[in-house]
Amino acid sequence: MKVAVVGATGMVGNIMMNVLKERNFPVSELILVASERSVGKTIEFSGNVYSVVGLQAAVDMKPDLALFSAGGDTSLEWAPKFAEVGTVVIDNSSAWRMNPANKLIVPEINGALLTENDKIIANPNCSTIQLVLALKPLHEKYKAKRVVVSTYQSITGTGVKATSQLENERRQQDGEMAYPYPIDKNCLPHCDDFTENGYTKEEMKLTRETKKILDKEINVTATAVRVPVVGGHSESINVEFENDFSLSEVRMLLHNQDGITLKDDPTTNIYPMPIYAEGKDDVFVGRIRRDESQANTLNMWVVSDNLRKGAATNAIQIAELLVEKEILKVFVVND
Repeated sequence: MKVAVVGATGMVGNIMMNVLKERNFPVSELILVASERSVGKTIEFSGNVYSVVGLQAAVDMKPDLALFSAGGDTSLEWAPKFAEVGTVVIDNSSAWRMNPANKLIVPEINGALLTENDKIIANPNCSTIQLVLALKPLHEKYKAKRVVVSTYQSITGTGVKATSQLENERRQQDGEMAYPYPIDKNCLPHCDDFTENGYTKEEMKLTRETKKILDKEINVTATAVRVPVVGGHSESINVEFENDFSLSEVRMLLHNQDGITLKDDPTTNIYPMPIYAEGKDDVFVGRIRRDESQANTLNMWVVSDNLRKGAATNAIQIAELLVEKEILKVFVVND
């Protein structure tokens, strides 16, 4: 099928192309799309050279699928234009996530909700995806009441400008700043903009998106922190359940959950870390233990590559599900 990657010159766009190749997604024509200032630039990918085209040119080409990672404003303006010509849009921005008319999808959790009427499908926030995937089997068994989550988020979630800032600081060079303070040897309790209630947008995404994907009755409170790490996002999760649990059953449920890899053996220093999650598609869970200060409450540590399962891979897994459901049609041409 004809596939457009919108935001192809960005970090997530580049990984989307890699994941399409790795997973052998049926691409007959790849259209690389970026802003007007990038039109005409060439990108070499998988032995081929592609010229970047603009958004209107891409719409005119009527792709079957458009993978968006170009920011909320671009998505709000252009996703409907792609949908109007029959393209299915999977959007990685926050633009459509909380719109009641648009599905917010993690395939392992709620992929069954997708229908042929879904033309603009929202990809959840990176930190939300790993949170809800770890919660899913436990919520089904014990019913989660309240979640307290603290995130330790990679600079790659901010983009190329942030990685350049970190590299410059480590080389003791001046350069453009992505953050209001140094990030090397520092932690910033400041992911995205602050809102009127004192929380950041990132923290509120964790709250609202978890309710939409998993259960509107779950109470979620979050603190999101940016750390000088490249490999992925980490989360300290404390979850109170209605029903009691055994740690052995918790581990079994997580082990059996698609998309989860259990790394939980403190006696041999086995636990999730971004250095191991980088470049992988699973969500890693460990440091599983009972909260001894409160009944029916669990602590766990969850790590995932925010650019892959937190963005590119989840989007392409949604596309694969659309193919499986025959919502996206694959045509085989015999020579």
